[in-house]
Amino acid sequence: MLLRGILFGVNTEVMKSGKNSDHTRKKKNGNKKVILVGIIASIIAIMVVVLLPSGIFHNPSTGIRGIGKENDQTSKAYMISQISDPSYVNAPALGSNKAKVTMVEFGDYRCHFCARFHKYTSGSLIQNFVDTGQVRFLFKDFIVNDKPGDTTSMLAAIASYCAADQGKYWPYHNEVYNNSKGEDVAWVNPSILKQFAMDVKIPNINKFSNCLDSHTHANIVEQNNELAGNIGLQATPSFILISTSKAQAEPFLVQGAQPYSVFQQVIEKLESSA
Repeated sequence: MLLRGILFGVNTEVMKSGKNSDHTRKKKNGNKKVILVGIIASIIAIMVVVLLPSGIFHNPSTGIRGIGKENDQTSKAYMISQISDPSYVNAPALGSNKAKVTMVEFGDYRCHFCARFHKYTSGSLIQNFVDTGQVRFLFKDFIVNDKPGDTTSMLAAIASYCAADQGKYWPYHNEVYNNSKGEDVAWVNPSILKQFAMDVKIPNINKFSNCLDSHTHANIVEQNNELAGNIGLQATPSFILISTSKAQAEPFLVQGAQPYSVFQQVIEKLESSA
């Protein structure tokens, strides 16, 4: 199985300056040499599609491990199921289980570019591909903005699963992104997360608050984060698109808050291979 990666105009952020790429938020890393290499590799990679003969789903700055030619069928099937199955039974995928394509977003609730994707692109994708039964869409957490003393991205993700316990995962997910103030403002805190719960009319606010305060679902977020690390993701948002109707079709990685046309191209490519 050859696995493809798409990288459009992605630059590695410069940690000292606090500046981000045009489309992604990179995982925090203090190694200046790694950052410099990433910048050079990303500049070279602008507007290219990379297809490696090794079968690793990869592009110059990030890659997907575990589902290449070097992996046996059992290992590949397990990894694909980890990527494409919901993280929590109460946080189901959007769309039909019979859809030919599964699209998984790995994101951070404080990620500016994840919010950009939500604001400008996700609605059209859901309307034109998910609601029509062509694509099944999931979200998995990939915490890139937290640091010692500031774990509010983790807290927001936990809150989403507390909302899921009362049937409000997707409304709550949307509410957080609709109110995003980016990465450089301290806008996420327990009080605002509880206010979001009231705004989406979660039935039992006390139950939600207890769930949030006790970090009941931290394990789900940690498992998602571990998965993102295991498969080699390095930035948010990152999207994995998999054909669910034909096992030998080539999955794609799209990195960054790309325009609608990029996702449309990949979806149509996967559908045509079914």
